[in-house]
Amino acid sequence: MTQQVASQAPTPPATRSSMRRIVAASLAGNTLEWYDFFLYTTAAAMVLGDVFFPAHGSPLLGTIAALATHAVGFAARPLGGILFGHIGDRRGRRTALMATLSLMGVATFCMGLLPSYDTAGIASPILLVLLRVLQGVAAGGEWGGGTLILSENAPPHRRGFFSSFSSSGLGLGYVLAALALIGAEQLAGDAFATWGWRLPFLASAVIFVVGLYIRRHVAETASFEETSQEEGVVRAPLIEVLRTNPRGVLTAVGLRFAENGAGYIFLSFSLVYGRHVGVSTDVLLWGVVVAMAVDSGLMVFFGHLSDRLGRRPVYLGGAVAMVLWTVPFFLLMNTASAPAVWLALIGGHITIAAMTGVQPAYFSELFSTETRYSGMAIGHELASAVAGGLSPVVAAVLLDSYGSFWPVAALTIGLALVTVVTLVVARETRPA
Repeated sequence: MTQQVASQAPTPPATRSSMRRIVAASLAGNTLEWYDFFLYTTAAAMVLGDVFFPAHGSPLLGTIAALATHAVGFAARPLGGILFGHIGDRRGRRTALMATLSLMGVATFCMGLLPSYDTAGIASPILLVLLRVLQGVAAGGEWGGGTLILSENAPPHRRGFFSSFSSSGLGLGYVLAALALIGAEQLAGDAFATWGWRLPFLASAVIFVVGLYIRRHVAETASFEETSQEEGVVRAPLIEVLRTNPRGVLTAVGLRFAENGAGYIFLSFSLVYGRHVGVSTDVLLWGVVVAMAVDSGLMVFFGHLSDRLGRRPVYLGGAVAMVLWTVPFFLLMNTASAPAVWLALIGGHITIAAMTGVQPAYFSELFSTETRYSGMAIGHELASAVAGGLSPVVAAVLLDSYGSFWPVAALTIGLALVTVVTLVVARETRPA
């Protein structure tokens, strides 16, 4: 197997002031972009099943259908990885990011305008699925570009620290989405279920304008500009990276099964399971908000730690901790006690933070500059489609079928073990 040499193109030393500007712009842009994507994920577990997929029989069927459209968005993400990875490797990281933000903003705003099933019948869920596909395509290109804006500008010895802020933006986007839904849920009577849920989606119009302004003022990465000027761009970067570095792509896929597949059980499915065992929606939502806020801060710590200890040991620690925490997570949720539920969620998200904080630097170091966007995006998004998109749906089906958390716990542990095995055979990439 031929392996492409994964090297970071030499770049001028970044000053503290320039890195602060890059971090601030990237963090804000990523937060606003992921607000749109995670808004649907949270709303699907709370209300969209009743609006677009009226249940007949089991009360979980409508939620399962709404989570299935969540999976559709993830299934579309590899397409976005291919499309925007190609644009990013040929036209620049900044160009790709402007396009992903525009596509995501339009799709999310239109979701807030969709008629319910009672109003439009089958056309309603069909339009919802189409818009979710557009969201998925946009998200498929966003992660790689948002990561590279930081990792390709950061000093090599601090790449883990600086690039981890791209993951923090992802976490803060979820916090912002959850807070928007919590605010809308405070409307009196059944207003939230009938029309209030639309407000956070319509607010994405404002977020789009702000995000576009921020992205317009982010400079292209020094690595891309230097490589494209000296060596030119690759005609077909995806084909090139699959031909020369398939191991890097497969490593990226395996590394995401724990963080993305099992992680969405701790994230999205926890809202479904919590309500199943009698936890109030407010306790669940605020628990997720606190857990994701803690998660976002710890990502930076774990990214910094990977600069000291290496990418593999920190990432492996998170995957093993996830395996060990899974059963306690469900046992704590079963108590339906607010402190226990919050402890379960925070503990689960700490294990996720140990992986997502390291992931941007680790993935970028698996590939060379000329094919880095495509390699990162396709590896990242293939795992999203298989693990992250399907795991909450499969978990909900298992819960509906067996009425117990044990099959779901087995699924969670199995996903995490895929990452553990991948790390056993993966190589360290931290610069000496």
